[in-house]
Amino acid sequence: MITQLLAIARNTFVESVRQPILYILVMASGLLQLFNVFLSMYSMGFGDSAEVSGDDKLLLDIGLATVLLCATLLAAFIATAVLSREIEDKTALTVISKPVGRPLFVLSKYLGVAGAMLTATAVMLLFFLFAIRHGVMSRAFDDPHIPVIVFVFGSLAIATGVAVWGNFFYGWVFSSTAITILLPLLAVGYVASLFLTHNWRMQPPTTDLTPQVLMACAGVAMAMLVLTAVAVAASTRLGQVMTILVCMGVFLFGLLSNHFVGRHAFVNYPVQQIAEAEAVSDRDGDFRDAGDTWRLTLRGELRDELSPGDALHYATNPGGIAMLTPTQRSLEGDPTRERDVFSPESGPAVVVLATPSARELTIVNVGGANVRRPPRAEDYIFTAPTRTNAAARVAWSVTPNMQFFWLVDAVTQAHPIPPRYMLMMTGYGAAQIAALLALAVILFQRREVG
Repeated sequence: MITQLLAIARNTFVESVRQPILYILVMASGLLQLFNVFLSMYSMGFGDSAEVSGDDKLLLDIGLATVLLCATLLAAFIATAVLSREIEDKTALTVISKPVGRPLFVLSKYLGVAGAMLTATAVMLLFFLFAIRHGVMSRAFDDPHIPVIVFVFGSLAIATGVAVWGNFFYGWVFSSTAITILLPLLAVGYVASLFLTHNWRMQPPTTDLTPQVLMACAGVAMAMLVLTAVAVAASTRLGQVMTILVCMGVFLFGLLSNHFVGRHAFVNYPVQQIAEAEAVSDRDGDFRDAGDTWRLTLRGELRDELSPGDALHYATNPGGIAMLTPTQRSLEGDPTRERDVFSPESGPAVVVLATPSARELTIVNVGGANVRRPPRAEDYIFTAPTRTNAAARVAWSVTPNMQFFWLVDAVTQAHPIPPRYMLMMTGYGAAQIAALLALAVILFQRREVG
């Protein structure tokens, strides 16, 4: 079974990288990155402490968007070339008629296409990283980064020359040869450029290394793998044009799903955001025992009036998803009396103890409410539990959410991307890929191939 899987995947990979459209879209992506460097100089950016600043912020945004758009189109073209066309030409029957199950056939095709897509996306991302390394020349006295220009165009010249020579004398496939040679050349060239300034002077490689940008590139690569699974699933039943439309539709709706359905899935409105939280009376600091008291300093004035005894909820996001407080109700007694605070009949609940000012709250745990953790800075506070719209939640959950993979905003706003988020993003992408491949198997199971 493993031998069959690897054999079909290898043949699919070779067939995919030989597609002329792969070379065309990769080169188009590189050309667009060149244009992006010049177009971004009109954003009138400003400097800050982020890894990219000023006009480079716009370059980061449109550069990664270019890679993602080209990868989406490429996934649709390649998937239809290696699966839909094989079904229509009856060539898939020669494989399925052997002891190869349809699920194994679909999985093998996905692995082969995904390998080709990773290769193409890696080249496109290297073009993008070179653009970021060069940077936008916003001022008249800015000098071009000569090593970047030499490494990029030198790699292109070598790869193209070898591919033309091999095609003419040995019959090598031009597109696959050029891409195979170009990938390592660009990778070595990018690493070498980190050691050089714009005028060929040596520097430590960490001077211009941008790990947060590399994480954003990894997010785009993960999104590409998900879109490849979409393309494979669509190509089991649809032709090339419809597969492209489905991929673009999923891509666009995935980017906008938070607005169209996500905001209706969980309905709640924060009254303010916490600027600082400190324990007033809490022996173990977990805010889980009856009588534990905390003081909250808010970023602004409360949008709703709160009185002592009112229930308070808090969460890490403004939509109220995954509340950190349990289901609770307002206190009927007096939160300043110990008898009411420690009585099991009064809670469990987190309630307002006092409101010293419009930007300050004192809260108390009544009856030992089992909160997930104490309040922290950046948490949002609410006066009511979050309502759930089942239909919107299902639609939001099954749609591949491209915003989870789009980490550009975190980079431009100088918010460090934690490794834990990268692991969660990878798990989410793997779950989406598994679901889409299961759908592809279902669609292909009764497809006539002979």
